[in-house]
Amino acid sequence: MPNHSAHLIACHECDLLQREIPIPLGGEAHCCRCSAMLYRSSPGTFDNTLAFAMAAAILFVIANAYPLIGIDIQGNTNATHLFGAVRYLWDHEMLLISILVGVTTIVIPAIEITMMLYILLPFRFSLVPIGVPNILRVLQSIKPWSMIEVFMLGILVSLVKLKDTSTIIPGVALWSFGGLTLMLAAVASSFNPRDVWQRLDNISTRENQHE
Repeated sequence: MPNHSAHLIACHECDLLQREIPIPLGGEAHCCRCSAMLYRSSPGTFDNTLAFAMAAAILFVIANAYPLIGIDIQGNTNATHLFGAVRYLWDHEMLLISILVGVTTIVIPAIEITMMLYILLPFRFSLVPIGVPNILRVLQSIKPWSMIEVFMLGILVSLVKLKDTSTIIPGVALWSFGGLTLMLAAVASSFNPRDVWQRLDNISTRENQHE
């Protein structure tokens, strides 16, 4: 007999609407039409995502608080922060590049990390954050604009070109940006919106039982 209370899920490949079925830990559910993976059950993914997001938040603060690199040319040393680089571009009338760098490396990552913590931290204490559906939609829409890894690649290319003409002094922020790149990738790979909806259902069920 079919379980009419089961949630419906649409395949992201062929759009076939199907009912979710319980699967064991470590198992996967696949579409019955095209065999695409619909969802998996991985133990500890929610806590892992929270840990990665908290680490990303710490690294993001360090990366923006300390100098990225120092350049020593004939005894004259200059160091710059990320915000200083954005301001330099703005002051030299490279407005579009300045805005693009600022948005993709500071604003969007800050919003992404803040929203992830806003969702994950309350759930850790069995609380329901306000506006979860809207937050998830915003996260999905801004994800392509977070370009920390592109920024890191640009820095590495610049360092290679400058090493023959000056002495490069890597700053604390440069290493933090490297760690931030890894943490954001870990968050993206471990975060599953389905886990959020399951937590919402579990909390709602417990509240209804208490009533």
